[in-house]
Amino acid sequence: MGKITKPVGVKLIIGFIYQDKSVFDKLKLKLQRKFGPFDFESQEIEFNYTDYYAKEFGTSLKRKFASFRKLIRPENLWAIKHYTNRLEVKFSFYGKRRINIDPGYLTPAKLVLASTKDYAHRIYLKKGIFAEISLSFKGGSFQPLEWSYPDFRSEEYQNVFKQIRAIILPEK
Repeated sequence: MGKITKPVGVKLIIGFIYQDKSVFDKLKLKLQRKFGPFDFESQEIEFNYTDYYAKEFGTSLKRKFASFRKLIRPENLWAIKHYTNRLEVKFSFYGKRRINIDPGYLTPAKLVLASTKDYAHRIYLKKGIFAEISLSFKGGSFQPLEWSYPDFRSEEYQNVFKQIRAIILPEK
């Protein structure tokens, strides 16, 4: 029988999809007040993997990722997703979101994302929130899984996650 231990802290990451950078800039301040300063912020990445958000946000969308200096407890991911969902509503305009906020966490071994949608590969956390392992780290790189979104399979995104992972595991 294995010994039960408390989980170690994990690196909070948030992915953003938006059209108007000023919305991101305002949200960034709110998130940093709540979770502390960023220790990583990616460049803007063109988000052209799907038109899923076009009706709500328009076209020419951008993606950004950020991670926070302060580690979180993995069991709190559900509460963070609830908070980011409230922010999406707060920053909405005439009932349409202006930004998509996807929280998750990174460990040396995996990238976990929160979701409000159940599916075969997702595990229920609490209060309507599920989690999925979206990428695993093996052989020196992130590996997509059967259900990984197309953008998360891209080299560009994986390079972002490698940079964040390097913050957790600095070279010796």
